[in-house]
Amino acid sequence: MARKRFSPEQIITMLREAEVLLNQATPVTEVCRKLGISEQTYYRWRKEYGRMRVDQAKRLKELEQENARLKKLVADLSLDNSILKEANRGNF
Repeated sequence: MARKRFSPEQIITMLREAEVLLNQATPVTEVCRKLGISEQTYYRWRKEYGRMRVDQAKRLKELEQENARLKKLVADLSLDNSILKEANRGNF
């Protein structure tokens, strides 16, 4: 079965729907079936996005992208630095 990708906004909306259904005494298995996800996915999403609002999820995604970009920059600079140190020692 093809894997579906949901945006954080969609996940938060689905979690809000799940909360409403759970407050109506609907079992978790039934809620997950209605949402089209597994129980494991529901609990994972609830752990990650449980108390977030949509704007917070957008900000989280932006920060994760920025963090990845910065990590790449640090890796590139570290590599350049080590190459320069090695060339300075004459071990090339």
